[in-house]
Amino acid sequence: MAHSSHRSNFPTKPVANQEAIVGGGSEKYRFTVLTPGLLRYEWAPDSNFEDRASVFAINRQLPVPTFRSLTKNGILEIITDNFHLSYTEGEMFSPSSLSAGVKGTFSCHSSVWRYGEHCENLGGTARTLDEADGKIPLGPGVVSKKGYTTIDDSASMMFSDDGFVAARRSGEGRIDGYLFAYGHDYAGAVKALYLLSGNQPLLPRWALGNWWSRYYAYSDKEYLQLMDRFEEEKIPFSVAVLDMDWHVVDDPMVRASGKTGWTGYTWNKELFPEPEKFLNALHDKKLKVSLNDHPADGVQNYEDLYPAMAEALSHSTEHKDPIHFDITDRNFLDAFFDVLHRPLEDQGVDFWWIDWQQGSYSRIPGIDPLWVLNHFHFVDNKLHHKRPLTFSRYAGPGSHRYPVGFSGDTIVTWDSLDFQPEFTATSSNIGYGWWSHDIGGHMFGGKDDELSTRWVQLGCFSPILRLHSSNSQWTRKEPWTYGPEAEKFMTKFLRFRHRLLPYLYTMNAKSSTEGMPLVRPMYWAYPEHEQAYHVPNQYLFGSELVVMPITAAQDPKLRLAKTKSWLPPGRYVDIFTGAVYNGDRSLWVSRKLEDYPVFAKEGSIIPLDAAATPENGESYPDNIEILVVVGADGKFELVEDDGKGSSAEEVNWTRTPITYSQADGTLTVGPSTGPALVKARQWSVRFLALSESKEITVRVGSEKRDVKSEHDKTGLVVQLGKIEPDAKAAISLGPNPELLPNHMEAHIRPILADAQIRFGLKEDIWQIVAAKLPNTRKVSSLLALEMDENLREAVLEYVLAE
Repeated sequence: MAHSSHRSNFPTKPVANQEAIVGGGSEKYRFTVLTPGLLRYEWAPDSNFEDRASVFAINRQLPVPTFRSLTKNGILEIITDNFHLSYTEGEMFSPSSLSAGVKGTFSCHSSVWRYGEHCENLGGTARTLDEADGKIPLGPGVVSKKGYTTIDDSASMMFSDDGFVAARRSGEGRIDGYLFAYGHDYAGAVKALYLLSGNQPLLPRWALGNWWSRYYAYSDKEYLQLMDRFEEEKIPFSVAVLDMDWHVVDDPMVRASGKTGWTGYTWNKELFPEPEKFLNALHDKKLKVSLNDHPADGVQNYEDLYPAMAEALSHSTEHKDPIHFDITDRNFLDAFFDVLHRPLEDQGVDFWWIDWQQGSYSRIPGIDPLWVLNHFHFVDNKLHHKRPLTFSRYAGPGSHRYPVGFSGDTIVTWDSLDFQPEFTATSSNIGYGWWSHDIGGHMFGGKDDELSTRWVQLGCFSPILRLHSSNSQWTRKEPWTYGPEAEKFMTKFLRFRHRLLPYLYTMNAKSSTEGMPLVRPMYWAYPEHEQAYHVPNQYLFGSELVVMPITAAQDPKLRLAKTKSWLPPGRYVDIFTGAVYNGDRSLWVSRKLEDYPVFAKEGSIIPLDAAATPENGESYPDNIEILVVVGADGKFELVEDDGKGSSAEEVNWTRTPITYSQADGTLTVGPSTGPALVKARQWSVRFLALSESKEITVRVGSEKRDVKSEHDKTGLVVQLGKIEPDAKAAISLGPNPELLPNHMEAHIRPILADAQIRFGLKEDIWQIVAAKLPNTRKVSSLLALEMDENLREAVLEYVLAE
């Protein structure tokens, strides 16, 4: 069959500008200065250097940075603003012959990279969390406390000139590496990675809502009834995933083939008698649909599409031999998409869950079939959808071009939950920002209402929230299958996830256009604060929020769970409790099951869908609530689009500026630019932890409006009414509004009321807390009381908050 050139349309610019190259030609070494902090270093014993794109490096044609090169006494030096390289010309690379001093002070003496020596690294990510029950080793990222690190690209798969995949040149001793010398500018290092390896693509808006998935088989009626139940419970979803039982598995013809049934492309008509009708029904509920695909076993003779595949591949059906999976065969690759997948997509499948667990080897040495699947699935999906998406496992550096990532089948334990925040945040060090975990864990373990609730809360503040469970009737993830308290709080956070869509989609745009992954380690923003390196589970969530995940069980006597955290300099408000905290300190944070510690700094602006119970799908809300923390100037640009552009460069953005000026206490909204996606919106503003304002004035354009305002437990809520997209609204609170001092007793009383401890101890604590004493004396008196450490930490959190 003729090859489909449309799937080879993958633009790359692998050949660097000649002015950026030092060496090469007849030499065995070649250096390419790609940016002031990014250097490619190559050794080729035959002087044949690699100018094809690799899966890691697709764009070496970058603007030539300012640098100098000189040779003195056989020593080649390359000098940029970031590093000073020294190389003994002609010698094989070694710690003695090749080194680079990184400019800046990042260790006790000097930061010098030497080829071949171990590079300290803050970590990247891993191919899978399959069967992980806690921390696992991670691959390298491009950031290091020492200011430099390297990525070895010597063995990665290549792209051929015609857009297919190829192995590297044969021969021993070839070296192809990249030195990242960005000091403590971790964001800059990852942006350089994106320049070289391509940006994270813009996700469709619907991908940011809740995903439903489970392995345990069900019929179309059961699935739709379940979606109806979710709607009745007012729990929104945007993606419906069907695990492998959508196709025939446990069937006599599968067993007769000698296969396991993991691979399949024929609908199980007992469970899904009318597939197209079923898929249409899910679409009517504003849900996108993904099917699980384990492609390793190829196509068996019982498959509905076996005859068509055999014809496309000139495969004899005389003996009913199976068609083997060989993604390195271009004919098979084309038939895999055009014959095997396209009919199912025509029925209504929106994207595929590529569940590949068969290792990294293929018929051609050096070509990883997972890489090939991820790349061509994404390119193929782009042919049929404006905003392409794949759902697959991580294949190595460069995989960020193919989101979303499936992290694998984790164990249902607290240890497993405890590692996921660190795993997700650290993945941004290799540019991989869109992980989807099995929220609630996948298998083994046991039912634990508290554990499951904390996992959903983490999912709410994760890149993708996808509920999933194993092939068991007992590992259910529907909130109503848990106790009433867990059900209530799971539902609360699943709703809040959809309320976050305006904020999340803006961060999605920033990820694609500005190189800022959604979830980032604390040390990205605070590299010179040692404490930032000692809270691996705590992370930055977008531009405005700091999340402190709770990943351990509560104290049964206090009914509180705690996490050790660090607040950077500044003042912060917990967005769920309204409590105010002074930063620049470590602290224990304790929370009831209903709450989750998410902090916003002075000047933060967070737009939300104002609906208490958002609907399914990705609709643009006609009612926006803005969370604002006074105390410092703030700026936020709400970004939306109509979903028609396939990349950030093609999108016609709608932008709504939101600014806050502390000096005059004025918040300004609009006017919007770009297409009007919503004709007129209702707007409200929640000023978190705001003290009483003497007078609030609102103007829309030149018109002064009467406003409704009220205080609740988290702050002051001001209703602005409807505002046209081209209008500008301003809310004035008066000069320099202040955050409301914590009502210490109001926060501590519920802790004591709930605590399963002696009444006498409660009274002793309360007498100290309620006394008219300086906080320093309260602290010393509380420390002198004999009480459980967890109780002391829970009480001191609020005594010391400000």
